[in-house]
Amino acid sequence: MSLIDLRSDTVTLPTPAMREAIFSAEVGDDVFGEDPTVNRLEAMAAERTGKEAALLVVSGTMGNILSVLTHCARGEEVILGDSSHIFLNEAGGMSALGGIFPHTIPNQPDGTLRLADIEAAIRAENIHFPRTRLICLENTHNRCYGAPLSVEYMASVAALAKQHRLLLHLDGARIFNAAVALGVNVKKLTRGVDSLNLCLSKGLSAPVGSVICGSRDFITRARRIRKMLGGGMRQAGIIAAAGIVALESMTDRLAEDHANARRLAEGISKIPGLATDPTRVLTNILYVDVVDRRFTDEAFLERLAAKGVRVSHTGPARFRMLTHYGIGAAEIDAALEALQEVMKGCY
Repeated sequence: MSLIDLRSDTVTLPTPAMREAIFSAEVGDDVFGEDPTVNRLEAMAAERTGKEAALLVVSGTMGNILSVLTHCARGEEVILGDSSHIFLNEAGGMSALGGIFPHTIPNQPDGTLRLADIEAAIRAENIHFPRTRLICLENTHNRCYGAPLSVEYMASVAALAKQHRLLLHLDGARIFNAAVALGVNVKKLTRGVDSLNLCLSKGLSAPVGSVICGSRDFITRARRIRKMLGGGMRQAGIIAAAGIVALESMTDRLAEDHANARRLAEGISKIPGLATDPTRVLTNILYVDVVDRRFTDEAFLERLAAKGVRVSHTGPARFRMLTHYGIGAAEIDAALEALQEVMKGCY
C-alpha cells in the first residue's frame, strides 16, 4: 500500500532535475560570498520578487525571525494576525531571541487584517508604550484555508504602513501559490513590502531552504544576524541548486495542486460525518471537521493511517490537508475512498 501524505507540502521529495542539480552543483564558501550557485539563486529570487537583494536561509521560520530581528530593536512592537504562522508556529522566536513584542489583531476568514484594526493597534508616542515598528502579513494564509491576499489588499496595507512610517514584512512562504491562484506576476504582490520570506521547500519541492528578499541594506544587516544565529553555511550550493530548479520549473505547476485540492474538498463535502467548505479552497490547503463524534480524533487519524492516508491534526475535531507535487488525481481518488471507508465504520 502506497502512502498518501497530505500532512503538508513540506513532505515533497526533490524532483529528478533537482537531484541532478545537487550532484553537479558548483560550490564555494558562502560565508565568504564565494558560492556561485548560492549567489545565482539569491540574484534570481531578488529579480523574481522585484527586490534589490536576497539571502538564502535554512527555513521559513529562520527567514521570518531574521526579518523581524533586522527590522526591530528590543522592546519594539510588531502588529500581526492572531492566526499567523509567525505568532502561532515559530516558538515565540521574536520575543525569545529579540525581545520584540507581538501585538495581535484578528485575522479575517480571508486571511486579511482589517485596515481599521491595524490602524487602531498602532501605538501613540508615549513612554509607557512599546514603539510600533513593523506590520507582518501572510500570503497565502495557512490557517485561513490557504487564502491568497489580493494585489489591492497588499497595496492598501503598504500605503497604511508608509503613512505611519512603519515597515512591512511579508511571510510569503507560499507566495507563488498566491500569484498562481490570482493569475498575477508575483512582483505585484511584493511591490510594497520592505521584506519577504519565500519557501523553496513547500510547494516548490526543494528539499530544504527559504530566501528572504529586500533592499541591499536590509540584506546586509540580515546577513550579520544570520551569522549570529548560526545560519552561515559553507558550501551551500548543494542546497541552492535545488532552489534554482524550483524557481525555474516548479512555480507554474502549482495550479495542479490547487485543482487537486478543490477536487479533494468537493469529494469530502459529500461524505457523511465530515465537513469542509470547497468554496474557500483557492490554493492547496483545506481544513476538514469531523462532525460525527462517535470516535476520537486519535481514532480518526489511526484508521485513516491504516488505509495509507496521513493528515495533520490542527485542533479538536479539525484536520488539515495539503496537496503538492507527488499527489495527483489518482491519489486524490484513493484518499477520498479511504475517507469514505473510515466514516462508514462509525455508522
